[in-house]
Amino acid sequence: MKAAVFLGPERMEVMEIPTPSVSGPWEMLVKVRACSVCGSDIRIFHYGNPRITPPAVMGHEIVGDVVDVGEEVKGFRIGDRVAIGADVPCGICEMCRKGLGNNCPLHYSIGYQFPGGFAEYVLLSETTVKYGPVQIVPDGVSDLGATLAEPLGCCINGMELAGLKPGETVVVIGTGPIGCMLIELARYLGAGKIIAVQRSRKRLEMAKGFPADVFICTEEEDPVRRVLEETDGEGADIVFTAAVSPEAQEWAVKMVAHRGRVNLFAGLPPGSPPVPLDTNLIHYREAFVFGSHGSVPRHHKLALRIIERGGISSEKYITHTFPLDRILDAFEAVERRDAMKTAIVFQ
Repeated sequence: MKAAVFLGPERMEVMEIPTPSVSGPWEMLVKVRACSVCGSDIRIFHYGNPRITPPAVMGHEIVGDVVDVGEEVKGFRIGDRVAIGADVPCGICEMCRKGLGNNCPLHYSIGYQFPGGFAEYVLLSETTVKYGPVQIVPDGVSDLGATLAEPLGCCINGMELAGLKPGETVVVIGTGPIGCMLIELARYLGAGKIIAVQRSRKRLEMAKGFPADVFICTEEEDPVRRVLEETDGEGADIVFTAAVSPEAQEWAVKMVAHRGRVNLFAGLPPGSPPVPLDTNLIHYREAFVFGSHGSVPRHHKLALRIIERGGISSEKYITHTFPLDRILDAFEAVERRDAMKTAIVFQ
């Protein structure tokens, strides 16, 4: 089969590799229809990742058709169209038993330790089939829409932890695909005023098709001052940092309301400078600062339902598609901000 093989930082080659086959009773083989590009795929291409040992196949926002199943597989059959996410719980540790598989110490993931979807076929292991984010796609969801279940599932996890109440003011810092999903999800769940914050004007203009009420460009104005103005000096009930930026985290604490919540949604890459943090703001405002990471399979399943019901405008996200041979063009289109999100599509 043809696959895009990661050979190390700045090295990826599309080549022929052996097509995997089902050999265990719980394994499942999927013929990939499409695999969307995540920002983490691009970061891995440039810098590597300790959970990936080259040569490896990345890609974890996958939709495809089941073409073979082991004799013990239950719930799936040949011909099913399935969406596949990233985080795979081990299923047996304490965190997994509590339903918190995204905190599993083994931290398995498709496209990391397990082969991913930038290939014509992906073999799902026993652990993935038993415990992982593998869902049958509803008929009303397109292939490209189904690939969005993985990032949307992460947004659902973050929104659950934030505890959004109807009518609350939400700030989203960063208006890439994740930030726009958080905006749409907040609106779907009944948020009041939604404020979008973005450094570059070009990316902010791309986000104006999504249902925020206020758009702030940080290259042109002070985001903290503007958020306080928009909230009559009170600050926002919830602030999500959907930008890989220490400055965004610093702003978030300064613009959150008393008893408000800050979700440090986007992690920072190794070597990032320390974040200056005025802990008195947290103390005197009784604010809550926490993180969210990945999702669990129930979030992935719920994401498909929300996509099916039109809770997010799935057609607005993937603005460019590419064949596998042009995967580096797909990465570059995102980095140049020419595309909101890209996907590799298999014929």
